[in-house]
Amino acid sequence: MKQFEINARERGNFTKAAVKQLRKEGLVPCVLYGNGKENIHFSVCEKDLRDLIYTPNSYIISLSVESKKHLCILHEVQFHPVTDRVLHLDFLVIDPGKPVSIQVPVAISGNPEGVRQGGKLQILNRKLHVRALLKDLPDKLDIDVTNLTLGKTVTAGDLKYEKIQILAPRSTIICMVKMTRASTSAAAEAAEIEAEETEETAETPTHA
Repeated sequence: MKQFEINARERGNFTKAAVKQLRKEGLVPCVLYGNGKENIHFSVCEKDLRDLIYTPNSYIISLSVESKKHLCILHEVQFHPVTDRVLHLDFLVIDPGKPVSIQVPVAISGNPEGVRQGGKLQILNRKLHVRALLKDLPDKLDIDVTNLTLGKTVTAGDLKYEKIQILAPRSTIICMVKMTRASTSAAAEAAEIEAEETEETAETPTHA
């Protein structure tokens, strides 16, 4: 999985006034915790976080706080309820030698058979929660839907990846080919033609 680098400065004042001043200066208050280590409070320039937050991708984060490096993942983002501005970030320390649980984007490829029949591909989940060692974490989960027919779905239980455990419930629907008016009409027409051909075959006399 790709890495995202963040340079931060440690902060020691946690009062509301101090936090308000940080945001006024274009900084976002953050905290790093986990793996039995003491919490580290720091701040990061808001503009440096845009490519981390406003993206469909997931990253392993290389965080530098006062020259000390930490490997972590983005655990939680708090937004302002009205302005949608980033208010606070939580980062979780990870150990390269232990399995990591993280959301990974889904990459759909192929032109489904059901779409060629007039249906519409609907993607319901664009990320899935997985667990794997750091070295085995993919940038994305590739799913080929070429053979997906009308009304059929791809669920988390259908996915099999070497060295990656899917944590999402097996019944989680990732995508499906939805029936449309056009596909319903086409299916009805095909059924009618098939019925007529069967009837004609049955009525055709046989000669001894």
